[in-house]
Amino acid sequence: MLLIKNGTIYTMESKFPVKADLLIKNGIIEKISENISPDENMRVLDAANLRIYPGFIDAHSHLGIAEEKSTALNDESNEGTTPVTPWIRGIDGINPMDSAFHNALAVGITGVMAGPGSANPVGGQFGFIKTAGRCIDEMIVLFPAAIKVALGENPMNNYGSNGNTPSTRMGTAAVIREELFNAKNYLEKNGEKDFRYECYRPLFEGKIPLKAHVHRADDILTVIRIAKEFGISVTLDHCTEGHLIAKEIAASGFPAIVGPSLASRNKKEVSQLDFKTSGVLRKHGVTVAITTDHPVSRIQYLPLCAALAAKEGLSEYDALRAITIDAAKICRVDHRLGSIKTGKDGDLAIYDGNPFDVFSRVRYTIINGKIVWPAANPN
Repeated sequence: MLLIKNGTIYTMESKFPVKADLLIKNGIIEKISENISPDENMRVLDAANLRIYPGFIDAHSHLGIAEEKSTALNDESNEGTTPVTPWIRGIDGINPMDSAFHNALAVGITGVMAGPGSANPVGGQFGFIKTAGRCIDEMIVLFPAAIKVALGENPMNNYGSNGNTPSTRMGTAAVIREELFNAKNYLEKNGEKDFRYECYRPLFEGKIPLKAHVHRADDILTVIRIAKEFGISVTLDHCTEGHLIAKEIAASGFPAIVGPSLASRNKKEVSQLDFKTSGVLRKHGVTVAITTDHPVSRIQYLPLCAALAAKEGLSEYDALRAITIDAAKICRVDHRLGSIKTGKDGDLAIYDGNPFDVFSRVRYTIINGKIVWPAANPN
């Protein structure tokens, strides 16, 4: 058991922090109360003058797949040999030994959505994992968690430049539509199981969303149109021009995962990239998460990205929500993560100041009730 005493707890269940003690037992938050008395079975951590947050969440990344400290030959984030690969599983390509996991822990990131890149119109399956561990199977919170699709420049450049389909936005949308049409027909027949289409079952059962790589406004609206045609859910990942069509996105009811805003405008479709996007979307009622899209921006800059979004119009509270409870809701893991509440996982980021202040540091990162940062602390 781990007892954390005297901290200021930002539960994300409320706008207001509370001064209280926090008890974690068997990896689960058991009690939040004043003056919890320790016993000989508890490890006690004094959090006086420290701030306690839910572990931070990056809702879109390629952590452990596009590895740091390696060449382009070690970037395995795209099975770019054929445009439709829904059966590809991101968890089969994640290397927990990637040094970026260490960087995530150092800023209090305890959970990430990780999976394939955006070279293919249909790229494969994402999983939600925790950031501490050596065995990916023990790190998984939710798998499958989403099926990746991509519109815009990436699939067109990957295939169209070689004279293959798709070479246009129309072609990309048609490839995605055809695939969903065939998958829906397969599931409705309820015949012999086919590995090619069985991965779509949780999508059409409403258990997971499409995870759509969309930057430009027209691509955002296209994937909303496709999702509504097939009666499925979608998350609008990157959503770079979302501030230009905020009203339409709000009307769709679909959430946005905004970023990487801390990156260059190196493609035409990201020419409108701006930290103001999150704030504009949130003011229109859109649920927003913030992403680094690691390694496009390095994962340890997630709190900085949230801070810059707050500077450009997102409220500080909503910026915190965008890397905690709202990110957890979008990733469909909020029953376990994203806020500090009895019954939820004991995943915490303990700071010596405001995490949006670049001079603040993580004193402890805790996952499943164990101190995983600093690494020298025994578990």
